[in-house]
Amino acid sequence: MRKVIGIGETVLDIIFKDDKPIQAVPGGSAFNALISLGRAGVPAMFIGEAGNDRVGANVKRYLTDNGVDASNVNVFPESKSPISLAFLDEHNNAEYIFYKDHPNDQLDFVYPEVNPDDVVLFGSFFAINPVVRPQVMGFLEYAKSHGAILYYDVNFRASHRHEVMKVTPNILENLELADIVRGSSEDFEVMYRKRDADSVYRSEISFYTKKFIYTQGAGPVELRAENGFRKQYPTATMHPVSTIGAGDNFNAGFVYGLLRYGITREVIEAGLTEEQWDGLIDQALLFSANCCQSLSNSIDFEFAQKVRSQAAL
Repeated sequence: MRKVIGIGETVLDIIFKDDKPIQAVPGGSAFNALISLGRAGVPAMFIGEAGNDRVGANVKRYLTDNGVDASNVNVFPESKSPISLAFLDEHNNAEYIFYKDHPNDQLDFVYPEVNPDDVVLFGSFFAINPVVRPQVMGFLEYAKSHGAILYYDVNFRASHRHEVMKVTPNILENLELADIVRGSSEDFEVMYRKRDADSVYRSEISFYTKKFIYTQGAGPVELRAENGFRKQYPTATMHPVSTIGAGDNFNAGFVYGLLRYGITREVIEAGLTEEQWDGLIDQALLFSANCCQSLSNSIDFEFAQKVRSQAAL
């Protein structure tokens, strides 16, 4: 059976509304996606690190409770768990403050078994962090050589704007390795001061990979692929409770679609049809919309049960 492996950071998200804390939940970009996939019944494994404290213990327990293999989450004796403060505005979009000492990041794990057409989900600063880059790059190359599909979410926060030049080589390596790349308008404004899907694709993406998904918050999703294929997908009108996990769950839904519709690496390399793209983006948007209706950073259990009942993976 195909599985999904996520590699990334873990963090405790403390969510504020009107400057008052209203929720605290384990999070992280790939982490949030893996929780949703685990809830949806997908065989899932998370690779990362957690602090040697109550928060770290909660992170590992949260993964396990949601059906995600946490055996490759490392806890180092002197480490403390990262914290993220997320302040929701009047539209329930979040502004972040991160408390994490990146130079003290560590990563030590045994490569899990990777089989052809498994999916590896990676992204955010973790995927380009110079401190853990050798381990991350080694695993990505290993997974690629074993036939996995690599899905890269750029997810470059404004807090790292000053580091763009330093990590650009790592970003380019990720783009070259990836089979599918997703990035948001905010990512590319921070990195390249560009907010147009065509200019980003033409100048920054297409040389490295042809399959590119450009999201714009509540705006339409823009798709660009080989042979000049392009399409726009409207997003549902809604009043979100929180948009913190919206992008992460877009990723989860897309990856879920790869498994549900039997899309292999061979199919991806040959070129996806419009019908296949439609199905994948539809799943991505459904997962993302559901996540925005709660403060949990992931899809809810009712939606997950519906997903399970609709398709046996």
